[in-house]
Amino acid sequence: MVPWPTPDDDPFHPAWDPSAHHDEDARLASIAAQRLRSDWTTRRQQITVTAQNRVIILTGITADLETRQVAGELAWDIPGVADVCNTLRVAQHGRRQR
Repeated sequence: MVPWPTPDDDPFHPAWDPSAHHDEDARLASIAAQRLRSDWTTRRQQITVTAQNRVIILTGITADLETRQVAGELAWDIPGVADVCNTLRVAQHGRRQR
C-alpha cells in the first residue's frame, strides 16, 4: 500500500495525463474480453467487461462457480491489471416452487 499518491494517481501532479488512464483501461478491457471470448469455458457466458484505473470489472451471469472462477483468473493473468472485481453471478436453474 502506498501512503501517498503517485504521479499516475494524482490529478494535481504535472505529469498526470487522464487520457493515458483511459487508453490503458480500454486496452486492458479489450484484452480481457478477447480472452473470455476465446476460452472454451467462458466463451458462451453472459459476461460484460469494463476497466477503471487498471481494475478489470466482470459483471453478468455464468453457468457455474467454476466458470466464474476461470473468468476471474483469465482477467488476473493480464499484464498491467492491478485488481479484478469479479461480480459475476451464477445462474439459478430450476427454482424450487413452494
